[in-house]
Amino acid sequence: MLDLDAPLSSLVPRAGDGTSKNANPSKWLSDLGLETGRDLLWHLPRKYQDRGDLTPIRELVVGEDVSIVAQVQDVGKPQPLQRKTGWRTVVTLSDGRDRITATFFMATQHQFGPLLGKYPVGSLVLATGRAGKFRETWQLDKPVFEPLEEGDDAGARAEAPVPLYPATRSCPNFVVRASVATLLDALAAAGPAAGVEEFLPDDVAAAEGLLPPLAALEAVHRPRDRAHLARGQDRLRFEEAFVLQTALALRRASTATQTAVARVPSPDGIAAAFDERLPFPLTGAQRRVGEEIAAELARPHPMQRLLQGDVGSGKTLVALRAMLTVVDGGGQAALLAPTEVLAAQHLRSITGALGDLAAGGFLGGDPRGTRVVLLTGSMGAAARRESLLAAASGEAGIVVGTHALLQEGVQFADLGLVVVDEQHRFGVEQRDVLRRKGTETGRGVPHLLAMTATPIPRTVAMTLFGDLETSVLDELPPGRADVQTVVVPQDKPAWIDRTWQRIAEEAALGRQAYVVCARIDADDDDLADGAEEPDDEEAQPPAKAKGKGKGKGGTAGGRPAPRPPAAVSQVVEVVRAHPATAALRTEVLHGRLVPAEKEDVMGRFAAGELDVVVATTVVEVGVDVPNASVMVVVDADRFGISQLHQLRGRIGRGGLPGTCLLLSDTSPDSRAGRRLKALARTRDGFELARLDLAERREGDVLGAAQSGERSSLQLLGVLQHADVIERARSRARTLVEVDPDLARHPGLAAAVASRVTGDTAAFLGRT
Repeated sequence: MLDLDAPLSSLVPRAGDGTSKNANPSKWLSDLGLETGRDLLWHLPRKYQDRGDLTPIRELVVGEDVSIVAQVQDVGKPQPLQRKTGWRTVVTLSDGRDRITATFFMATQHQFGPLLGKYPVGSLVLATGRAGKFRETWQLDKPVFEPLEEGDDAGARAEAPVPLYPATRSCPNFVVRASVATLLDALAAAGPAAGVEEFLPDDVAAAEGLLPPLAALEAVHRPRDRAHLARGQDRLRFEEAFVLQTALALRRASTATQTAVARVPSPDGIAAAFDERLPFPLTGAQRRVGEEIAAELARPHPMQRLLQGDVGSGKTLVALRAMLTVVDGGGQAALLAPTEVLAAQHLRSITGALGDLAAGGFLGGDPRGTRVVLLTGSMGAAARRESLLAAASGEAGIVVGTHALLQEGVQFADLGLVVVDEQHRFGVEQRDVLRRKGTETGRGVPHLLAMTATPIPRTVAMTLFGDLETSVLDELPPGRADVQTVVVPQDKPAWIDRTWQRIAEEAALGRQAYVVCARIDADDDDLADGAEEPDDEEAQPPAKAKGKGKGKGGTAGGRPAPRPPAAVSQVVEVVRAHPATAALRTEVLHGRLVPAEKEDVMGRFAAGELDVVVATTVVEVGVDVPNASVMVVVDADRFGISQLHQLRGRIGRGGLPGTCLLLSDTSPDSRAGRRLKALARTRDGFELARLDLAERREGDVLGAAQSGERSSLQLLGVLQHADVIERARSRARTLVEVDPDLARHPGLAAAVASRVTGDTAAFLGRT
């Protein structure tokens, strides 16, 4: 039996033509990060090329993709390229009447070994490529050869799609294809159980009509036709979904065995008092989701729920009502925020909403009330000590904080609920550190409510957070004003001049404006959170681009360097100098300010003492200034759809109509230009999130692209294959309910352990 975890050097032998002693495929494959047989088998083709019609040479048409049955008549000696590094060799073919040449290029002379050894003079081949002509001689561009034996059905072979693999110059597609073929032949000879055993439950594989694993790999790497390829992909796609959903089902089952303190509100407690004082009715969605959360908090098992909703849907209000329910039940709630600006904003909004209910134990406080305290890393020693004592004694029913909540010295009397805001910014370890602070008192596992301000399509949420119950606020509260979004050409001075005039007009009406930039300072190499370098297609040349080297005015390949995005330090001077805005009260806000400065700027802006704040994306979420009616995003093409949607959500919050101006000099037909047009067209966050996801590689969804590891989603598309995910989720949950530790399915347990690792496992934990 072959060991697929053995080094490729033992599985893919050297190949040569008798003279190329250094033809070593395993060495070239290592350049692609492929070290074992398992790595190679799961190095799946990125796409497939149809071979084209089987055509005699004399009937070829220039530019058409064709297949030719021919005999190798001559194999030229590899020659070095004249003007660049690399080698080439020319193979001459004949179909018995006419001739055609096929030129192969390799990085080194030795790489021709497998080619020359497999297709000697006199061998019969099926040659595929694009027909071309040079000096009246037919040529086959980008040729692909397949060996033929006498009696082979060349017509049927011509229907087989050609797999094109992720490859490099040092390890071209031909080497990968030949190595995969060698390994598949060895596996077929060794038997069906040789390292690719079936790990899906028999009833699941049968119900889905799936190929066995080795047959599926054969179909994906060496498809007979498109239908055969589809069957192989169906198997591997379902397999990916099932392993992922099994991992999530196991986590859900583990949570179900844990105990928590049931938290039931008192009829005359703080939660009821807060509801009585609400100056507006809850939306139907807020009421429905609130009831779902209250029902789970009342159970003796920890709630694990993801709360998502569009900008302005009232997630914070829902979370506050949940926290008050826990306080009513004798416990405490901790709200974990990713930044100090957001934590401070939460403190202001919670204490403002509660009024004297946030002054429990103090003179003038409501006797049903509690204390709300803040804990951040920048607090002074005395304030920090006071907050720590209030949390440890139980005096503070609600503790709002940043990563400072995770520190070792932070203790709670009875932590009953952890609320994680902007959950994607925290890892599983950080979340669990905070939850463990609740178990230290012996009161069980705290309930968990994760919130996201970025709408997630249902299939994505089902894929990533299948171990959480998901609540969606799909209704906006009344009073949300309309926000008009306009894309402003950044290269037209008259339009930019009008932008600053628009801010001045709003300020004259007593309103306020945000101006958002992608960098803090002009000398910064790093962009603000969420901003990104433009795509190659969107790179704008500088005014005077000279030279071919890296550095000022150019990039490594001689392509003009993109214009660096404007910085806060630059734009604030423009605002202060422009005739329309020079008299306005303008300040900056960014992550390099000390916390006291940030708090001072936001406090003055919220109090109406500032007209304009020029900021980075620190204002993206949580910042609530109802009087703000204008937002200008400079170099808006440097931001993704979801982040721009979040930024836009900072205006129009107080019933005032808003204007969002997206400044950009990118082409309207570029990918970034299309993003901006989509944003101007709709305010539906879920639609925008689907568009955002459709633009990204599926592998990025589970974070594998950042780590360089193989993505868990090689064939599975979370939007395209929602039906597959749903079936896999249903079958995985049924299986885990019966076999919660997979004792009866050791192969599946091993697959989950080996595949849901590293970045994927961490991403699944960001809940």
